[in-house]
Amino acid sequence: MYPPPSLGGMCRNITELRGLEPPATHEEVDAAARQFVRKVTGIAKPTGDIADRCDAVAVTELIEGLLAALPPRRQPTIPPLRRPEVRARMGLAPIS
Repeated sequence: MYPPPSLGGMCRNITELRGLEPPATHEEVDAAARQFVRKVTGIAKPTGDIADRCDAVAVTELIEGLLAALPPRRQPTIPPLRRPEVRARMGLAPIS
């Protein structure tokens, strides 16, 4: 038998967005939502009818509302989408 999956911690690819200064951007929340949907479904690139059901827009909206409702907190790390090397690798414009 396989051991039960661990429920502790968060997927290392999903960035903690609470407490960022300046606050998390829509782009950062959307990227985390898409990663969450990919992780939960196990589908990297949904197609056909599944694509409509794997839409991360609703998850993005939910996360933005949740982050707005939480009390502020400091975060000592730079989230990946704010790192120049990550943005370059993803083909995103640098943050000015």
